[in-house]
Amino acid sequence: MTKKAYASLKPGLSMRHVLCLGWKLLILVSLILCVWAFLRIQQYSQSMGSSASVALPRRTRVLDYQFRGDPKIAFLFLVRKNLPLDFLWESFFENVDKAKYSIYVHSEPGFLFDESTTRSIFFNRQLKNSIKVAWGEESMIEAERLLFEEALQDPANQRFVLLSDSCVPLYNFSYIYNYLQNSPRSFVDSFFDKKDVRYNPKMSPFLPKNKWRKGSQWVTLIRRHAEVMVDDEIVISIFRRFCKRRPPDDESKGKKNLKLQKQHNCIPDEHYMQTLLAMNDLEAELERRTVTYTLWNQSMGNAENEAWHPFTYSYTDAGPQQIKIIKDINNVYYETESRREWCSNNSTSVPCFVFARKFSQGAALRLLSQGIVGNFDISALMDTP
Repeated sequence: MTKKAYASLKPGLSMRHVLCLGWKLLILVSLILCVWAFLRIQQYSQSMGSSASVALPRRTRVLDYQFRGDPKIAFLFLVRKNLPLDFLWESFFENVDKAKYSIYVHSEPGFLFDESTTRSIFFNRQLKNSIKVAWGEESMIEAERLLFEEALQDPANQRFVLLSDSCVPLYNFSYIYNYLQNSPRSFVDSFFDKKDVRYNPKMSPFLPKNKWRKGSQWVTLIRRHAEVMVDDEIVISIFRRFCKRRPPDDESKGKKNLKLQKQHNCIPDEHYMQTLLAMNDLEAELERRTVTYTLWNQSMGNAENEAWHPFTYSYTDAGPQQIKIIKDINNVYYETESRREWCSNNSTSVPCFVFARKFSQGAALRLLSQGIVGNFDISALMDTP
């Protein structure tokens, strides 16, 4: 074979070689992507399995399709330790048919609700499997899930109200019972904020940004939606991994603090329930508003440290005129969506709020003196646990 003939074959051999290498490279890249996707799915599975979730298994729940009788409202108190407004709630439940309500309390592990710490209405009401809760942490929604799961064990519970230790009722039991039971919907403050920076892009594609919602954690759920919450394993696992509160700024930690402040910041309890229901396409079954009123104050400071905090009502702030202002509110405007939510129940206009927070003991005492929630008995208050 001449050199000229040999030279003419060389380019052909090189082209086949290049094509072969190209196919091999494409196959290798495809395999790597498949392995990466598999490992990522495994990570989610492991996070669900290894997380300290203490929700009870779905199979232990009493089925409710055979339930007959008066439906109950489950009052779910998420408290730090004790319940400082127990005297007001005792008056609220006084002379009420016990077949119409249930009480559940999640408190700090080790704290006991007994004769020395609270009133009889709350004896034997606290969860035995409570966990330590920190503000702005994932433990907050874990505690909420525990409350809902425990309440679901009673098939008579058909409405579930989440309350804090500073919440007060604005009406008597009969009014609130009819208000909640007459509505076939859950009351969940939920909105989409285009300017929201808490959504973590790492949540995609499992949790797309168009399903990300924000709102108040103080929700009132129908039974089916409560079941969706405690049975959830997907959305909660994403929140555990990617929705975490950034640690407070602490310059004493030096370079470590700079690294911590670069972490993505997210407050789970202000997004979880709303996002979960959106992910399950249940927003059409909601009144997208809360029935618990909160007055927000913006703290002053530099632009980066400005934040909104709930106003605490004192005795002087809880007079008849101030309470009437809250009770007269009949609509809520959501600026981020340019949406005005007119408050109604079965097409009938109603007050937006039946509960309010944050109320001090003095403010709660004034509510009692005005006869808003029940008969006022000053002698009973003197016998403080």
